[in-house]
Formats: sequence, C-alpha cells, structure tokens
Amino acid sequence: MTESAVEAGSEPTGRARTGSVPVPAAAGGGPVSHAIFRLARLHRMFAGQLLRRIGLHPGQELVMMHLWELGPQRQADLVRLLDSDAATMTRTVRRLEQSGFVRRRPSPTDKRASLIEPTAASQALRREVEQVWSRLEELSTAGLTDEERAATLLALERLEQNLVQAAASACAETER
Repeated sequence: MTESAVEAGSEPTGRARTGSVPVPAAAGGGPVSHAIFRLARLHRMFAGQLLRRIGLHPGQELVMMHLWELGPQRQADLVRLLDSDAATMTRTVRRLEQSGFVRRRPSPTDKRASLIEPTAASQALRREVEQVWSRLEELSTAGLTDEERAATLLALERLEQNLVQAAASACAETER
C-alpha cells in the first residue's frame, strides 16, 4: 500500500497510484499519511454500516465498551479515556441515553457531577458490539497471515506512539 510512484506506476494524469486511490501530487511527500487517511475513512464507513444494524453510530460503541469494562464513569472521565471533546461526548451520551443504553445518576462523591452508567438493556447490546468488532476485524485483515497481523499491529502502535510524542512535544513548546 505504500509503494513509491515509480513502483506503483502512474496514472495517465501523472498522479501516483497506491491501493485503489490515486495519490495526488500534493500528497507525494506523505504517502503513509495519505494511506492512513484513506484507511481510516474506509474503516469508519464499514464500522458505521455494521453499527447501524444494531442501532449505534461510530464512537458510541467505544463509550459502551468502556462503561461495560469500567462501570459508571463521569462524563469528563469518558472524554479523557476516549481522547474526545466535551461537546462530542455530550451528544454521544445524550443519544445513548435516548436509546436506553445509558442513564445518568448523581455521583455519590461529587454533588456537581453525574455518573453515566450502562443500563440492563445495553447488556444485550454488548454481544452484538463484540460481533460487529469481530466482523470489522475480519474485513480489515482478510488475507493476512498471523505474522502479518502482528506486524501490522506493531507498526500501527509505533505510528500512534510517534504522534503521541509529537503532540506532547508540541504542547510543551506551546507552554514555553
């Protein structure tokens, strides 16, 4: 997927081609970034299709996974856990609440906060979410050997670490 323009050949328009999407000349200096962008878009699209069948939107299942795993959480903690923003989390929780998958209850330790907790109805959803994620994994890694899957995961973790470090450095620079 990260072939160079020479290896991949060129389109009649002169644009390099990797995978099934031509890489615009302006993205020539970032073929890996372009591939990540395309992959993330397609992954989210398939996730959306699979999740829609069970009444969820992409991202809602991640909130539910954390709630099932950790139990009731403050909304601010969910924002931090999912590296989200407050407005997005507010909309997500509101939609999950309207669907009957979560409820709010007052925090016993902080009267200003409420806890978001999964409902009994959401427990039935858990198995369906797990099946969706298994199917998404099958679609994403079809044809890869166990070794290729492990190497892909390792490479993706490294890319994530690189960006986390870059974000931390940028934050440190801003504070100076």
